[in-house]
Amino acid sequence: MFDSLAPRILIGLGSNVRGPWGDPLETIEETLRRFPQYGLTVTARSSVVSSAPYGVVDQPIFANAVAAISTSLPPAALLYRLHAIEADAGRRRGQRWGPRTLDLDLLAYGPLTTAAPARESWRRGRRHPLTLPHPEMAWRPFVLEPLAEIAPFWHHPVTGLTASQMSRRRYAQAAAGGQVL
Repeated sequence: MFDSLAPRILIGLGSNVRGPWGDPLETIEETLRRFPQYGLTVTARSSVVSSAPYGVVDQPIFANAVAAISTSLPPAALLYRLHAIEADAGRRRGQRWGPRTLDLDLLAYGPLTTAAPARESWRRGRRHPLTLPHPEMAWRPFVLEPLAEIAPFWHHPVTGLTASQMSRRRYAQAAAGGQVL
């Protein structure tokens, strides 16, 4: 669980193919072990959950987790650092939502709500805004379930809903026949 005074920087972790750090579960665990080498302190971490692929469904099952971290890096620098960690874990950017050795998403950075100035993308030189909180986190069970485990009372800075409320809402939509993303 979160320390009430700790910064609430949330990182989503995912992997579904073997890389230099091992199989998907080993990659998640190794990533969390290596975070301090990159200036990231893990203050809480969820269990690893299995989830169906999102977007491109013809690929292996994912291992997913959420970690709360603290760091002195500002959001854009943190995102750049997360991409460097992905590259160290063997990630090569290609097909959107395709298989990957490691995917690290900056889900939330404290209470910030922003579409920050454009940053250089590592995909074909295009510019993409850094949006906080992550614009799709509230619809993804593979984020909400682990987030609710470590921070059930964390409030989404835009909707005001807690992680537990968002997770319950997502599962209620699925039970009612809504698509689970």
